[in-house]
Amino acid sequence: MSQLPIPVTVLSGFLGAGKTTLLQYLLKAEHGLKIAVIENEYSEMPIDSQLLGAEPVEVVTLANGCVCCSIHIELEKALFLLLERLDAGELDFDRLVIECTGLADPAPVAQTFFADGEVCDRYVLDGIVTLVDAANAGRHLQEAIAQAQVGFADRILLSKTDLVAAEAVEALSQRLQRINRRAPIRIVEHGRIELGELLDVRGFNLNADFGQALSLRPLVPTADKDRIATLVLRSERALDLQKLGLFMEGLLARYGDSLLRYKGVLNLAGESRRMVFQGVLRLYGFDWAEEWGADEPRESVLVFIGDELPEEEIRTGFAEMQG
Repeated sequence: MSQLPIPVTVLSGFLGAGKTTLLQYLLKAEHGLKIAVIENEYSEMPIDSQLLGAEPVEVVTLANGCVCCSIHIELEKALFLLLERLDAGELDFDRLVIECTGLADPAPVAQTFFADGEVCDRYVLDGIVTLVDAANAGRHLQEAIAQAQVGFADRILLSKTDLVAAEAVEALSQRLQRINRRAPIRIVEHGRIELGELLDVRGFNLNADFGQALSLRPLVPTADKDRIATLVLRSERALDLQKLGLFMEGLLARYGDSLLRYKGVLNLAGESRRMVFQGVLRLYGFDWAEEWGADEPRESVLVFIGDELPEEEIRTGFAEMQG
């Protein structure tokens, strides 16, 4: 039995965004991977109606070696049942994809992989991938849960772009970037996309890589007033570690439930190494990264994705912890 943690991809997206089509492609593709897919009972269209049964976890091994599971119990119990079958040699898989329902908040799913020690040891959350229906996004994004799904994402996949004009796709991409500036946006065509856009995202790794967040392009003003938005804080002045701690403690105490995702790469006074941290709601971790280069500009960058965050209050608090 391999002791390496099993990478987990969470697949999110509003009703009709194309999650099932993507999963069908994933399960039928000849990729040579041993992928287990957990599909819950509230899916708008099951991958295969024959896979849904009365057992707590019904497992069917497909021809290409993938494993499809339908769950009728809470996720944590399903994860342990899959591990039992893996350890007993009854199943063989090295990756897991979890499909959230169209109306589901990804937060409880993500928190499952931080709350239990054994789950943390045996699984590692690789990334949250959210599908957005380009043809119906204007209506879907009126719902707070659809915005939250985008806010939690490490990757955003646009589906049904062939049904709308290129100008509408660009406007939607701009809107999605305002909601979540961390996540790259990709096009998925009838459920088909390079597997590298879904797997090995490493969205929850503690590292200094921000992806697109370090090269933010200006966004065109819009009339859309979304609840979920990205707040980016930057400073070339070194930060005081004690003040940083007080700032984050206060922020989490008051707005922890509204902080969907956040990440920082920080330049601290008197420290030659970068500090990196990231979190989901009130759960977060931090570590030291590589040293700053001798001639490298030192800049602290914090990215918060939150639900109606008080931007001016946060900016003021950030300014007060600069040395």
